[in-house]
Amino acid sequence: MNRVAAVLSPERIRMGFTAVNKNQVLDEAGRLLASFEGSEPTSIAASLAARERLGSTGLGSGVAIPHARLQGLREAVAALIRLSFAVEFDAPDGKPVSDVLVVLVPEQATEEHLQLLAQAAEMFSDRQFRDYLHKQTDSLGVYQAFVDWPKIAE
Repeated sequence: MNRVAAVLSPERIRMGFTAVNKNQVLDEAGRLLASFEGSEPTSIAASLAARERLGSTGLGSGVAIPHARLQGLREAVAALIRLSFAVEFDAPDGKPVSDVLVVLVPEQATEEHLQLLAQAAEMFSDRQFRDYLHKQTDSLGVYQAFVDWPKIAE
């Protein structure tokens, strides 16, 4: 199994979330991940927002990958939020974002952090993967798309 699929699960995929801005998305990410990781939602959202202030995590093509290192986190974890309506994320192509993959890693996991982000960026840079992902209508289908990558792109 690839790195991203290994830290994602269907339970941490939120479909059809409605937000009006990036901060609401990060707040939802905090709530979603805190329910599984035992952290405070505001702490997670604040860490993601602090990283976002350093520079946008919007990739382009409707995708963002907010990420942070979190003190006390035992292992890397990811969540995906599919927005009902795309929101501005300061992506380099100027397009709003509808798919948000959130990645949290333990504070000292620098190499793992970089590897996860690199693989996620590679996945989302593949148009076939993005198109296939958008055809999925539930969390199990979305999760399976991540599991099946890179076969989808072949």
